[in-house]
Amino acid sequence: MANALDLEEQEQLDQLKHFWKRYGNLILWALIAVLGSYAAWNGYHYWQRDQAGKAAVLFDEVERAVGSGDIARVERSFSDMKDKFGGTHYAHQAGLLAAKSLQAQGKADAARAALKWVADGASDAAYRDIARLRLSALLLDAGSNDDALAQLALPFTPAMAGLAADLRGDVLQAKGQKTEAVAAYQTAWQQLTDSADYRRVVEAKLNALGVDPQATASDATTGNTK
Repeated sequence: MANALDLEEQEQLDQLKHFWKRYGNLILWALIAVLGSYAAWNGYHYWQRDQAGKAAVLFDEVERAVGSGDIARVERSFSDMKDKFGGTHYAHQAGLLAAKSLQAQGKADAARAALKWVADGASDAAYRDIARLRLSALLLDAGSNDDALAQLALPFTPAMAGLAADLRGDVLQAKGQKTEAVAAYQTAWQQLTDSADYRRVVEAKLNALGVDPQATASDATTGNTK
């Protein structure tokens, strides 16, 4: 009986050896790949947390520099932020903050450069939209109307589309294109239904151009029901 068991165990051992000889390397490489992926995933998330923590510290430095009014320090800390943590939300938020401070200190070129950096590189649509709107406004102030229109022609999220249309109307009016400006303001008026105060501002602009958007909308509704 013992010999029979020994033979059976030996046969199982031989089968196991044969299996391992045939598939052992494949199994080992599969395990290495799985464990490596897991380690990489953990490592990446640790790196992200570490980067976010360091970026937050540097953002605080930008914020303090802005609060102190030290424009050289603002530029230096924002430059460090871009170089070290340019892909983080903190960097894009710092860009908006730095641009506002730079503009207030009369450094319009630097402010526009900071906003363009955010507009071109931000992965968050909200930061991107805010940067484009502010950049377009600064370009309008500088008389660079075509550049402003180029920014406003880019896609905006629904929440910002009405503001972009209103600003496009301002740029078109500055260019002397009254018909196009009216069309842009009408689009803004239609899209700003959730912003009553801002909508009244747009309505005042239309009124100044001889257009009553409420009457136009009423006529359009009446025409559609006929």
